[in-house]
Amino acid sequence: MRHALGLGARGLGRTWPNPAVGCVLVKDGRVVGRGWTQPGGRPHAEVVALAQAGTAARGATAYVTLEPCAHHGKTPPCAEALVAAGVARVVTALTDPDPRVAGGGHAILRAAGIAVTEGVEAEVARRAQIGFLTRITKGRPMLTLKLALSLDGRIATASGESRWITGPEARRAVHAMRLQHDAVMVGGGTARADDPMLNVRGMGDVPQPVRLVASRGLNLSREGRLAASAREVPLWLLHDPEATEPADAEGWEALGARLVPVGSAGGGLDPLATLRGLGAAGLTRVFCEGGGALAASLLGAGLVDRLVVFSAGLALGSEGRPALGALPRGPLAEAPHFRLVDHRALGGDVMQVWERP
Repeated sequence: MRHALGLGARGLGRTWPNPAVGCVLVKDGRVVGRGWTQPGGRPHAEVVALAQAGTAARGATAYVTLEPCAHHGKTPPCAEALVAAGVARVVTALTDPDPRVAGGGHAILRAAGIAVTEGVEAEVARRAQIGFLTRITKGRPMLTLKLALSLDGRIATASGESRWITGPEARRAVHAMRLQHDAVMVGGGTARADDPMLNVRGMGDVPQPVRLVASRGLNLSREGRLAASAREVPLWLLHDPEATEPADAEGWEALGARLVPVGSAGGGLDPLATLRGLGAAGLTRVFCEGGGALAASLLGAGLVDRLVVFSAGLALGSEGRPALGALPRGPLAEAPHFRLVDHRALGGDVMQVWERP
Protein backbone atom coordinates (compact mmCIF):
# COMPACT_ATOMS: atom_id res chain seq x y z
CA MET A 1 0.00 0.00 0.00
CA ARG A 2 2.85 2.40 0.71
CA HIS A 3 4.17 1.69 -2.78
CA ALA A 4 0.71 2.40 -4.19
CA LEU A 5 0.54 5.67 -2.25
CA GLY A 6 3.87 6.71 -3.73
CA LEU A 7 2.60 5.93 -7.21
CA GLY A 8 -0.61 7.89 -6.63
CA ALA A 9 1.38 10.95 -5.59
CA ARG A 10 2.80 11.12 -9.11
CA GLY A 11 -0.58 12.25 -10.33
CA LEU A 12 -1.10 15.12 -7.87
CA GLY A 13 -1.94 18.30 -9.75
CA ARG A 14 -2.54 16.43 -13.01
CA THR A 15 -5.68 14.31 -12.59
CA TRP A 16 -8.41 16.78 -11.56
CA PRO A 17 -11.34 16.51 -11.22
CA ASN A 18 -10.50 12.85 -10.57
CA PRO A 19 -8.46 11.71 -7.56
CA ALA A 20 -4.79 10.76 -7.93
CA VAL A 21 -4.91 7.02 -7.19
CA GLY A 22 -2.18 4.39 -7.13
CA CYS A 23 -2.57 0.64 -7.66
CA VAL A 24 -0.16 -2.28 -7.20
CA LEU A 25 -0.92 -5.89 -8.19
CA VAL A 26 1.00 -8.59 -6.31
CA LYS A 27 1.03 -12.34 -7.02
CA ASP A 28 3.19 -14.97 -5.35
CA GLY A 29 5.22 -12.26 -3.63
CA ARG A 30 6.02 -10.45 -6.88
CA VAL A 31 4.68 -7.18 -8.30
CA VAL A 32 3.00 -8.06 -11.61
CA GLY A 33 1.41 -4.70 -12.37
CA ARG A 34 1.32 -1.16 -11.11
CA GLY A 35 -0.23 2.09 -12.22
CA TRP A 36 -1.42 5.53 -11.25
CA THR A 37 -4.16 7.79 -12.55
CA GLN A 38 -2.99 9.38 -15.79
CA PRO A 39 -3.07 13.11 -16.67
CA GLY A 40 -6.59 14.36 -17.17
CA GLY A 41 -7.96 11.71 -14.83
CA ARG A 42 -7.97 8.62 -17.07
CA PRO A 43 -7.19 5.86 -17.54
CA HIS A 44 -7.59 5.09 -13.88
CA ALA A 45 -4.82 3.50 -11.82
CA GLU A 46 -6.46 0.06 -11.71
CA VAL A 47 -6.86 -0.06 -15.49
CA VAL A 48 -3.19 0.84 -16.01
CA ALA A 49 -2.03 -1.81 -13.52
CA LEU A 50 -4.30 -4.50 -14.98
CA ALA A 51 -3.08 -3.78 -18.50
CA GLN A 52 0.51 -4.16 -17.34
CA ALA A 53 -0.23 -7.41 -15.50
CA GLY A 54 -2.23 -9.05 -18.26
CA THR A 55 -3.16 -12.65 -17.42
CA ALA A 56 -0.93 -12.50 -14.33
CA ALA A 57 -3.68 -10.46 -12.63
CA ARG A 58 -5.76 -13.63 -12.12
CA GLY A 59 -5.43 -14.67 -8.51
CA ALA A 60 -3.44 -11.54 -7.57
CA THR A 61 -3.98 -9.07 -4.73
CA ALA A 62 -4.69 -5.48 -5.74
CA TYR A 63 -3.59 -2.68 -3.40
CA VAL A 64 -5.54 0.48 -4.27
CA THR A 65 -5.31 3.82 -2.44
CA LEU A 66 -9.02 4.62 -2.95
CA GLU A 67 -12.09 2.42 -3.32
CA PRO A 68 -12.42 1.35 -6.99
CA CYS A 69 -15.13 3.31 -8.77
CA ALA A 70 -18.56 1.71 -9.20
CA HIS A 71 -20.26 4.03 -11.70
CA HIS A 72 -20.32 4.12 -15.47
CA GLY A 73 -18.81 7.37 -16.77
CA LYS A 74 -16.50 7.83 -19.74
CA THR A 75 -14.99 4.47 -18.77
CA PRO A 76 -16.50 1.32 -17.18
CA PRO A 77 -16.23 0.89 -13.39
CA CYS A 78 -12.82 -0.14 -12.11
CA ALA A 79 -14.50 -2.51 -9.64
CA GLU A 80 -15.93 -4.47 -12.58
CA ALA A 81 -12.53 -4.43 -14.32
CA LEU A 82 -10.95 -6.03 -11.25
CA VAL A 83 -13.67 -8.67 -11.17
CA ALA A 84 -13.24 -9.42 -14.89
CA ALA A 85 -9.48 -9.76 -14.43
CA GLY A 86 -9.97 -12.42 -11.78
CA VAL A 87 -8.12 -10.81 -8.88
CA ALA A 88 -8.51 -12.76 -5.65
CA ARG A 89 -8.25 -9.95 -3.11
CA VAL A 90 -8.47 -6.15 -3.02
CA VAL A 91 -6.92 -4.02 -0.28
CA THR A 92 -7.96 -0.37 -0.10
CA ALA A 93 -6.97 2.62 2.00
CA LEU A 94 -10.13 4.74 1.82
CA THR A 95 -13.81 4.48 0.95
CA ASP A 96 -14.71 6.91 -1.83
CA PRO A 97 -17.18 9.52 -0.46
CA ASP A 98 -18.47 10.31 -3.96
CA PRO A 99 -22.21 9.42 -3.82
CA ARG A 100 -21.80 7.52 -7.09
CA VAL A 101 -19.41 5.13 -5.29
CA ALA A 102 -19.63 5.39 -1.46
CA GLY A 103 -19.13 1.69 -0.76
CA GLY A 104 -20.56 0.53 -4.07
CA GLY A 105 -17.16 -0.47 -5.41
CA HIS A 106 -16.45 -2.61 -2.37
CA ALA A 107 -19.92 -4.15 -2.70
CA ILE A 108 -19.32 -5.15 -6.34
CA LEU A 109 -16.07 -6.85 -5.36
CA ARG A 110 -17.57 -8.74 -2.43
CA ALA A 111 -20.57 -9.82 -4.50
CA ALA A 112 -18.13 -11.41 -6.96
CA GLY A 113 -16.49 -13.39 -4.17
CA ILE A 114 -13.38 -11.21 -3.93
CA ALA A 115 -11.91 -10.73 -0.45
CA VAL A 116 -11.81 -7.04 0.49
CA THR A 117 -9.70 -5.43 3.23
CA GLU A 118 -10.35 -1.76 3.98
CA GLY A 119 -8.60 1.02 5.89
CA VAL A 120 -4.92 0.12 5.30
CA GLU A 121 -2.73 3.25 5.70
CA ALA A 122 -5.96 5.25 5.83
CA GLU A 123 -4.55 8.38 7.50
CA VAL A 124 -1.65 8.67 5.05
CA ALA A 125 -4.08 8.21 2.16
CA ARG A 126 -6.47 10.78 3.62
CA ARG A 127 -3.74 13.41 3.70
CA ALA A 128 -2.73 12.57 0.14
CA GLN A 129 -6.33 12.72 -1.08
CA ILE A 130 -7.35 15.80 0.90
CA GLY A 131 -8.04 17.76 -2.27
CA PHE A 132 -10.45 15.26 -3.79
CA LEU A 133 -12.07 14.52 -0.43
CA THR A 134 -12.58 18.21 0.32
CA ARG A 135 -14.18 18.87 -3.07
CA ILE A 136 -16.57 15.94 -2.68
CA THR A 137 -17.54 16.57 0.96
CA LYS A 138 -17.35 20.39 1.12
CA GLY A 139 -17.81 21.46 -2.49
CA ARG A 140 -14.49 23.29 -2.64
CA PRO A 141 -10.84 22.46 -3.32
CA MET A 142 -8.23 22.01 -0.63
CA LEU A 143 -6.35 25.29 -0.18
CA THR A 144 -2.65 25.68 0.57
CA LEU A 145 -1.52 29.19 1.50
CA LYS A 146 2.15 29.99 0.92
CA LEU A 147 3.88 32.93 2.62
CA ALA A 148 7.51 34.02 2.05
CA LEU A 149 8.46 36.29 4.95
CA SER A 150 11.25 38.25 6.50
CA LEU A 151 12.08 37.52 10.13
CA ASP A 152 9.64 40.24 11.17
CA GLY A 153 6.76 38.97 9.06
CA ARG A 154 7.04 41.25 6.03
CA ILE A 155 6.57 40.21 2.40
CA ALA A 156 8.03 43.31 0.73
CA THR A 157 9.76 46.58 1.45
CA ALA A 158 7.76 49.78 1.84
CA SER A 159 8.25 50.44 -1.89
CA GLY A 160 6.93 47.00 -2.81
CA GLU A 161 10.25 45.28 -3.58
CA SER A 162 10.03 41.56 -2.85
CA ARG A 163 12.44 39.81 -5.27
CA TRP A 164 13.89 37.95 -3.63
CA ILE A 165 13.23 37.65 0.09
CA THR A 166 13.98 33.92 0.06
CA GLY A 167 16.85 32.08 -1.63
CA PRO A 168 16.96 29.76 -4.66
CA GLU A 169 16.41 26.58 -2.65
CA ALA A 170 13.16 27.90 -1.19
CA ARG A 171 12.00 29.17 -4.58
CA ARG A 172 12.66 25.77 -6.13
CA ALA A 173 10.58 24.15 -3.38
CA VAL A 174 7.73 26.52 -4.24
CA HIS A 175 7.83 25.44 -7.89
CA ALA A 176 7.70 21.79 -6.79
CA MET A 177 4.63 22.63 -4.68
CA ARG A 178 2.98 24.40 -7.61
CA LEU A 179 3.49 21.24 -9.63
CA GLN A 180 1.49 19.19 -7.08
CA HIS A 181 -1.52 21.51 -7.20
CA ASP A 182 -4.19 21.92 -9.85
CA ALA A 183 -3.99 25.71 -9.76
CA VAL A 184 -1.93 28.64 -8.48
CA MET A 185 -3.83 31.68 -7.21
CA VAL A 186 -3.01 35.31 -6.40
CA GLY A 187 -5.05 38.40 -5.74
CA GLY A 188 -5.46 41.26 -8.16
CA GLY A 189 -3.08 43.49 -6.21
CA THR A 190 -0.26 40.96 -6.51
CA ALA A 191 -0.98 40.52 -10.21
CA ARG A 192 -0.79 44.27 -10.79
CA ALA A 193 2.34 44.79 -8.68
CA ASP A 194 4.42 41.78 -9.77
CA ASP A 195 3.11 40.87 -13.24
CA PRO A 196 3.82 37.20 -12.35
CA MET A 197 3.73 34.21 -14.69
CA LEU A 198 2.50 31.81 -11.93
CA ASN A 199 3.87 28.82 -13.84
CA VAL A 200 6.21 25.97 -12.92
CA ARG A 201 9.80 26.63 -13.95
CA GLY A 202 13.00 24.64 -13.63
CA MET A 203 11.20 21.26 -13.49
CA GLY A 204 11.52 20.23 -17.11
CA ASP A 205 8.66 19.83 -19.56
CA VAL A 206 5.75 19.38 -17.13
CA PRO A 207 2.00 20.08 -17.25
CA GLN A 208 1.29 23.60 -16.03
CA PRO A 209 -1.27 24.35 -13.30
CA VAL A 210 -4.22 26.61 -14.00
CA ARG A 211 -3.39 30.22 -13.12
CA LEU A 212 -6.01 32.01 -11.03
CA VAL A 213 -6.32 35.73 -10.34
CA ALA A 214 -8.99 36.97 -7.93
CA SER A 215 -9.95 40.48 -9.02
CA ARG A 216 -13.42 41.73 -8.12
CA GLY A 217 -13.62 44.31 -10.89
CA LEU A 218 -11.12 42.82 -13.38
CA ASN A 219 -9.06 46.00 -13.12
CA LEU A 220 -5.97 44.21 -14.41
CA SER A 221 -3.51 45.19 -17.12
CA ARG A 222 -4.05 43.42 -20.42
CA GLU A 223 -0.49 44.28 -21.44
CA GLY A 224 1.34 42.03 -18.97
CA ARG A 225 2.74 38.52 -19.06
CA LEU A 226 -0.43 36.85 -17.83
CA ALA A 227 -2.42 38.33 -20.69
CA ALA A 228 0.25 37.55 -23.26
CA SER A 229 0.32 33.87 -22.26
CA ALA A 230 -3.40 33.30 -21.65
CA ARG A 231 -3.76 31.05 -24.70
CA GLU A 232 -0.66 29.02 -23.85
CA VAL A 233 -1.23 28.35 -20.13
CA PRO A 234 -4.80 28.32 -18.70
CA LEU A 235 -5.72 31.62 -17.04
CA TRP A 236 -8.94 31.88 -15.02
CA LEU A 237 -10.09 35.23 -13.65
CA LEU A 238 -12.37 35.25 -10.61
CA HIS A 239 -14.53 38.38 -10.60
CA ASP A 240 -17.89 39.84 -9.66
CA PRO A 241 -19.90 40.54 -12.84
CA GLU A 242 -21.79 43.29 -11.00
CA ALA A 243 -18.50 45.14 -10.37
CA THR A 244 -16.94 44.49 -13.79
CA GLU A 245 -17.11 46.69 -16.87
CA PRO A 246 -18.38 44.63 -19.83
CA ALA A 247 -15.49 45.87 -21.97
CA ASP A 248 -12.97 44.45 -19.48
CA ALA A 249 -14.69 41.08 -19.41
CA GLU A 250 -14.89 40.93 -23.20
CA GLY A 251 -11.27 42.03 -23.52
CA TRP A 252 -10.00 39.25 -21.29
CA GLU A 253 -12.12 36.60 -22.98
CA ALA A 254 -10.76 37.74 -26.35
CA LEU A 255 -7.25 37.14 -25.01
CA GLY A 256 -8.15 33.55 -24.08
CA ALA A 257 -8.87 33.87 -20.35
CA ARG A 258 -11.74 32.03 -18.71
CA LEU A 259 -13.97 34.17 -16.49
CA VAL A 260 -15.33 32.65 -13.29
CA PRO A 261 -18.18 34.74 -11.82
CA VAL A 262 -18.21 35.05 -8.02
CA GLY A 263 -20.31 37.13 -5.66
CA SER A 264 -18.91 39.83 -3.36
CA ALA A 265 -18.86 40.19 0.40
CA GLY A 266 -17.44 42.99 2.51
CA GLY A 267 -16.03 44.94 -0.42
CA GLY A 268 -14.20 41.99 -1.96
CA LEU A 269 -14.93 38.62 -3.47
CA ASP A 270 -16.74 36.24 -1.14
CA PRO A 271 -14.00 33.74 -0.16
CA LEU A 272 -16.28 30.72 0.27
CA ALA A 273 -18.16 31.45 -2.96
CA THR A 274 -14.80 31.82 -4.69
CA LEU A 275 -13.59 28.38 -3.63
CA ARG A 276 -16.95 26.75 -4.31
CA GLY A 277 -16.84 28.19 -7.81
CA LEU A 278 -13.46 26.56 -8.31
CA GLY A 279 -14.74 23.29 -6.88
CA ALA A 280 -17.67 23.35 -9.28
CA ALA A 281 -15.16 23.79 -12.10
CA GLY A 282 -13.42 20.58 -10.98
CA LEU A 283 -10.36 21.90 -9.13
CA THR A 284 -9.28 19.85 -6.11
CA ARG A 285 -6.00 21.49 -4.97
CA VAL A 286 -5.28 25.24 -5.04
CA PHE A 287 -1.96 26.86 -4.10
CA CYS A 288 -2.48 30.48 -3.01
CA GLU A 289 0.52 32.81 -3.02
CA GLY A 290 -1.14 35.99 -1.70
CA GLY A 291 -1.26 38.90 -1.42
CA GLY A 292 -2.06 40.03 2.04
CA ALA A 293 -5.72 40.91 1.54
CA LEU A 294 -6.60 37.65 -0.22
CA ALA A 295 -4.63 35.59 2.32
CA ALA A 296 -6.39 37.31 5.23
CA SER A 297 -9.84 36.81 3.72
CA LEU A 298 -9.21 33.08 3.26
CA LEU A 299 -7.75 32.68 6.75
CA GLY A 300 -10.54 34.68 8.33
CA ALA A 301 -13.14 32.50 6.63
CA GLY A 302 -11.47 29.31 7.90
CA LEU A 303 -10.68 28.08 4.38
CA VAL A 304 -6.93 27.52 4.63
CA ASP A 305 -6.23 23.81 5.02
CA ARG A 306 -2.43 23.94 4.82
CA LEU A 307 -0.09 26.84 5.52
CA VAL A 308 3.47 26.83 4.15
CA VAL A 309 5.73 29.54 5.58
CA PHE A 310 9.22 30.33 4.29
CA SER A 311 11.19 32.54 6.71
CA ALA A 312 14.30 34.36 5.50
CA GLY A 313 17.13 35.72 7.61
CA LEU A 314 16.51 39.43 7.06
CA ALA A 315 14.42 42.14 8.69
CA LEU A 316 12.47 44.83 6.82
CA GLY A 317 11.02 46.84 9.71
CA SER A 318 7.58 48.21 10.46
CA GLU A 319 7.37 50.11 7.15
CA GLY A 320 7.60 46.87 5.18
CA ARG A 321 4.42 45.35 3.82
CA PRO A 322 2.81 42.86 6.21
CA ALA A 323 2.12 39.30 5.14
CA LEU A 324 -1.56 39.49 6.04
CA GLY A 325 -4.27 42.09 5.84
CA ALA A 326 -6.75 42.67 8.65
CA LEU A 327 -8.38 39.62 10.22
CA PRO A 328 -11.71 39.68 12.09
CA ARG A 329 -11.31 41.01 15.60
CA GLY A 330 -11.94 38.58 18.41
CA PRO A 331 -10.37 36.80 21.38
CA LEU A 332 -7.13 34.88 20.96
CA ALA A 333 -8.97 31.57 21.18
CA GLU A 334 -10.87 32.42 17.97
CA ALA A 335 -7.76 33.20 15.91
CA PRO A 336 -6.93 30.71 13.11
CA HIS A 337 -4.95 27.85 14.65
CA PHE A 338 -2.71 25.30 12.91
CA ARG A 339 -0.48 22.42 13.97
CA LEU A 340 3.09 22.00 12.78
CA VAL A 341 3.59 18.91 10.59
CA ASP A 342 6.97 19.60 8.99
CA HIS A 343 9.92 21.99 9.22
CA ARG A 344 13.31 22.05 7.56
CA ALA A 345 16.15 24.30 6.46
CA LEU A 346 16.33 25.18 2.77
CA GLY A 347 19.59 26.94 2.07
CA GLY A 348 19.56 30.02 4.29
CA ASP A 349 15.79 29.88 4.84
CA VAL A 350 13.45 27.84 7.02
CA MET A 351 10.27 26.17 5.74
CA GLN A 352 7.41 25.32 8.07
CA VAL A 353 4.30 23.38 7.06
CA TRP A 354 1.18 23.79 9.20
CA GLU A 355 -2.19 22.09 8.86
CA ARG A 356 -5.61 22.73 10.33
CA PRO A 357 -6.25 20.44 13.31
